[in-house]
Amino acid sequence: MARGRRFCYREVLPFTLMVMVECANVGSSTLYKAATLKGMSYCVFIVYSYAVSALVLIPLAFFFHRKTALPPFDKFLVGRICLLGVLGFTCQMLGYKGIEYASPTLGSAMSNLTPACTFILAIIFRMERLEVRSPSTVAKIIGTIVLISGAFVVILYTGPAIVTETISQSISLNHILKLLRSNWSIGGLLLAIDYVILAVWYIIQAQTVKKYPAEFILVFLYNLCITVISTPVCLIIEPNLSAWKIKADVALLSILYTGIVGSAFGTVVHTWSLKTKGPVYVALFRPLSIAIAAVMGVIFLGEALYLGSVVGAIIIAVGFYVVMWGKANEEMSEDFGVDSVESLPTSTAPLLQDYISEEK
Repeated sequence: MARGRRFCYREVLPFTLMVMVECANVGSSTLYKAATLKGMSYCVFIVYSYAVSALVLIPLAFFFHRKTALPPFDKFLVGRICLLGVLGFTCQMLGYKGIEYASPTLGSAMSNLTPACTFILAIIFRMERLEVRSPSTVAKIIGTIVLISGAFVVILYTGPAIVTETISQSISLNHILKLLRSNWSIGGLLLAIDYVILAVWYIIQAQTVKKYPAEFILVFLYNLCITVISTPVCLIIEPNLSAWKIKADVALLSILYTGIVGSAFGTVVHTWSLKTKGPVYVALFRPLSIAIAAVMGVIFLGEALYLGSVVGAIIIAVGFYVVMWGKANEEMSEDFGVDSVESLPTSTAPLLQDYISEEK
């Protein structure tokens, strides 16, 4: 029973939560795109969504950490949080402006830069092992390449339609997106810079949460920091006060959804996963948003499902499984001090082999 709970906590729970977060992120990007098409400013969206997130996290931070023994704050921790706030605000500005110029689909495609950049940075900062002869390292490298390749298959290869469009509004949405293709180069550049900075954010946040293991407090302070930083900057960029008046339509829905589900729930899950599984694990879920966006488009928007999306999703799943196998094998090797799980001698440690078999 204890082994089962441990397995669920270390493997099943992070995987489930990360998939939920990626689904939420795709929904947030889609709602944001719909709101900008109605005229909402991305500056207004950033300030309001992070303000909502900070307000939501105040009671949660008190509830979950009221009995937690935490280390005292120091100037280095405050500096890290401020740095995370600056990086996070920069990511949001670049990301949402990039989506405004392009589309959520292009945003999902460019997110493939994050796993590769995070993997390189994690190796530089010795947060990931790099042993060329180790099966775990080889699996992680090959799986990452396959994962990213599958995501690009979804974008670059369309193929014949398997499921045709069922809602006429999706045609008009595609028409609008085609009109915006002239700005796709600008949007793509902004999104590329965004996801490279995000990789840096993952590394710093992973180090910060290990020094101060209180996810809700850290995320609350992080969102509060972004709100404080973004308010004067966005007021300068968007001085028209009428733009700050939000109507009860898709704009309000996108702000509330992103603030509660995206900035609050999503960042807390990312921070907890960074502490328990590491930055590379979190970054590897980014390409999954490609497949998730395709599925959600078919189910909720009535968009066509093409062969390229199916093939790409299968490749993504294979690459993701290979990387997860490499991570699990590496974690098991670290737990028991061996180079590979299979190298444990059955004759000398039968009970240990039984335990490992159950863990698998």
